[in-house]
Amino acid sequence: MLSERSKRVLYAVVQSYINSPDPVGSRVVTKRYSFGLSPATIRNIMADLEELGFLTQPHTSAGRVPTVMGYRFYVDSLLTETGHHANMEILHGLYRKLESLKNDIDLLLSETTKNLSILSHYLGIALSPLPDLTTLIRVNLLKYRADKVAAVLFTDEGLIKNKVISLEADITQKDLNRIEAYLNAEFSGQTFDEIRLKVIREMSREKMRCDTLISKAMKICREAITSFPRSELFVAGLSEVIGLPDFADLRKIRELSRAIEDKHTIIKLLDKLTVSEGVQIIIGSENTTDEMRELSIVASSCKEGDKPIGVVGIIGPMRMNYARAMYIVDNTAKFISRMLAGK
Repeated sequence: MLSERSKRVLYAVVQSYINSPDPVGSRVVTKRYSFGLSPATIRNIMADLEELGFLTQPHTSAGRVPTVMGYRFYVDSLLTETGHHANMEILHGLYRKLESLKNDIDLLLSETTKNLSILSHYLGIALSPLPDLTTLIRVNLLKYRADKVAAVLFTDEGLIKNKVISLEADITQKDLNRIEAYLNAEFSGQTFDEIRLKVIREMSREKMRCDTLISKAMKICREAITSFPRSELFVAGLSEVIGLPDFADLRKIRELSRAIEDKHTIIKLLDKLTVSEGVQIIIGSENTTDEMRELSIVASSCKEGDKPIGVVGIIGPMRMNYARAMYIVDNTAKFISRMLAGK
């Protein structure tokens, strides 16, 4: 346990370093914060905090910077506060934009990431609803070419996905209409994971049947459903981030670019947060992948009632303005949840 005095000094160092990317010395803390303590006393407290693992000294003659442990202590204190000290006006413009997109989840999440990046100056991220929770409303089938079919999937989350499927033989639009009616009768109202399992069972049964139309229906359904992504990741604002002093090093820009390109890494991280309550923060080496070890994530799940429908968040350097990021992400997620629930 840290004494109240040590906590105040730690918070002062973290906040000073967030405000300016220079190692923080005892004189800086003394001048900026009215602790009523001498620079020597502040210096001793900072040395103790370094010994405990909350601070580190990049160079012998330099001041100190927070470690992951120091950031975590600071962030946990923010999470216990009743509210973040920020002006609600900064989100009103975002709310107005999102309100008009509530019937199209893809556009909603894409717009959300852009605006989260603009508001925070970090990367805006969002994860679309998971297919095991997404329900098929209907499928439309259209003859595209002699041996190709365009399948259009509509879901309860407002997602619309298109897939062109190749068939081994020509098929008429009349037959496609019959297949469409069959698929809608069989699968409408079921989640994509339920449909996948059912299609696998039906495909095995088809080997024992002679109804080629049903066989074609199962093939079309399998191709269309398999193409539906497990989750879709939306990312915006790379230009906002690389302008920060934290990314003056080309190595860090390359790591960030790799993390974005390997979307699977970020999807896995956000996927775990889908069922979490409230805003979640993952700092530096708390991330399990190398590319993310010098980055922090602030994210929150969106829900329609009790049903998780995705995640929105921010990725930035460990030297992040956590209070502002938490405020923006938390309130944006709550607004989307209320909007989609019709409240």
